[in-house]
Amino acid sequence: MSGRADQLDVDVEHGGGPPTPALYLPDAFRGLALARLRRSPPAGDLDVDLPPNVGDHDLNAGQPRDVFYKGPPRRAAVLVPVVAREEGATVILTRRTDHLAAHAGQIAFPGGKIEGTDSTPLAAALRETEEEIGVRPERIDPLGYLDLYETGTGFRIVPVVGVVDPDFELSIDENEVAAVFEVPLAFLMTPSNHQRQSRIFRGQKRRFYAMPYEENYIWGATAGIVRNLYNRVYR
Repeated sequence: MSGRADQLDVDVEHGGGPPTPALYLPDAFRGLALARLRRSPPAGDLDVDLPPNVGDHDLNAGQPRDVFYKGPPRRAAVLVPVVAREEGATVILTRRTDHLAAHAGQIAFPGGKIEGTDSTPLAAALRETEEEIGVRPERIDPLGYLDLYETGTGFRIVPVVGVVDPDFELSIDENEVAAVFEVPLAFLMTPSNHQRQSRIFRGQKRRFYAMPYEENYIWGATAGIVRNLYNRVYR
C-alpha cells in the first residue's frame, strides 16, 4: 500500500513478555523453522482460484481483497534472509529507492516477480536476492516456506525462509535498493513490537501491521510476512 496518508491510528499489541535470547540463536531458529515451516510452496501460488493463506485482507474484514487492483493476481517471491550471527540471529531488510514506480522508499525483503525463466518460487527468490543485494545462493540455506501472502495491490507472494552465512558480501543494485540493514530476530519475533496501525487510503480505512525499528518504518506486506513468520515459528 502506498500513497499519501490522510490519517494514522496506532494500536500496540501487548503480551509476549521479554524475549528469551536462546530462542533466537541460529541453531534454535533453524530447528524450529525446519519443524514448523511448509516444506513446499503453497498451492495457491499456481492456482489463483484457491484463496490465499494470509494477506493484507486479514486486518480488513469486509473489504474486497482486490479493492486496489484489477485483473488476476501477480506471482512474486521474496527471501526472508535470517543471518546466523552467533550473538543472535538477524533479518536482512532493504529500503527501496524513491524513484521506483511501485512501493518507492518502503522497507522490503529482497524479491520480486516470478519470471517465466524461474523454475520455482525458491529460484525466483534466490535470483532476486543476488540481483538486488549481491548475496549469492551458495551463502543461503533454504529452510522452507511461509504461507502465501496476498497484498492489496494484487501480488501473491511466496516467502522463502533461508539462513544466511554471516560472511556474506553485499553488492547493491543502486537502481532498486537505497539501503540494506539488519534487524534482530528477537525484536521482530516479540509480539509487543507488532503494532496495528491504520490509514485512510483512497477513501477507505486500511489496517496493517507495523514494526518501527530505529529510523526504519517496517509496515504493510513486509510486516505482515514478519507476523506470519512469528505465527509459524514462535507462537
